Amino acid sequence: MDRALPRDPQNTRPTSAYARWGKRCIDIGVSAVALVALAPVALGVAAYVRATMGSPVLFRQIRPGRGAKPFSILKFRTMTDARGPEGDLLPDADRLTRFGMLLRKSSLDELPQLLNVLRGHMSLVGPRPLLSRYEPAYTPRERTRSDVRPGITGWAQVNGRNTLSWDTRLEYDAWYVEHLSLGLDLRIIAATVGKVLRPTDVQAEPSLTFLDVERRNAAAPAVSERQQSAA
Repeated sequence: MDRALPRDPQNTRPTSAYARWGKRCIDIGVSAVALVALAPVALGVAAYVRATMGSPVLFRQIRPGRGAKPFSILKFRTMTDARGPEGDLLPDADRLTRFGMLLRKSSLDELPQLLNVLRGHMSLVGPRPLLSRYEPAYTPRERTRSDVRPGITGWAQVNGRNTLSWDTRLEYDAWYVEHLSLGLDLRIIAATVGKVLRPTDVQAEPSLTFLDVERRNAAAPAVSERQQSAA
């Protein structure tokens, strides 16, 4: 982990001029330009999703944003609505299409989040927005991830992405909040471009290990040892 966390003697909490208004100005300018420039790609993806999976084209889900304020995150759909005999949705892995897998590997499913950035729900760079139900599992330090807007990409995404453990990903998120700066954001954006051009560290199928489950399982052996000691 230490190799991904460069030593910085100055711990800059998000109170600098860049954090207060510079970052938001860049978010607006870049997302607006990107939406126009990538419109043909987005329209092509939307048309193919509509033709192969039907409507809706966009996947929407409530996620916590800055200050844990909920917002609706946007993505291109990558899974069908296939259901089993009892009418329940099939497991995610069974509903993920080949095109959806390609969208995830190329990160093209994230394109609609430029609208989230333009609206102020998200930033280009920041901790990825997770589900609200994960919040009780955070440590006090990890809860600082909500001190900034969630991002399309972040420090964890360019240092391992889905291959990282939850503990490591959340540590990277907290570290990012503590060291937020223009230089760090530019570094992350440059690394993200490289990741998109040469996709690595991507789990095409949804992970079956959720944060709360992982931490509960990790805590179980420690509890068991204490119980055995007491006995």
